[in-house]
Amino acid sequence: MMIEKNNTKGNISISMEAIAAIAGNAATECYGVVGMVPKTGLKASIAELLRLDNYKKGVFARESKNGIEVEMYIMVAYGLKITEVVSEVQKKVKYVLEKTLDIKFKSINVFVKGIKSV
Repeated sequence: MMIEKNNTKGNISISMEAIAAIAGNAATECYGVVGMVPKTGLKASIAELLRLDNYKKGVFARESKNGIEVEMYIMVAYGLKITEVVSEVQKKVKYVLEKTLDIKFKSINVFVKGIKSV
């Protein structure tokens, strides 16, 4: 699925994979985020923290009737307040996406799949 934008210089097509890559990069820059994990089971998520090249398994963007929604699955560092880490991830991802793509997002949903000692 693609989002089409028109401006004076031409047309722009933004794919959901591009949105996922931008969101995943912004999330991993946040303090307390160890990495992105796939949506599948917890055993698999601990075994394979996703690196820079493969955010697609840990971030999902979809267009609904009310706007674009983003779901993210992260691993949080041990000893930090989970609610604070999640709140900061939501704020940063929403800011980066809206500033980069000039599109309003309906929601940024962050799911913590586990905690890892660093």
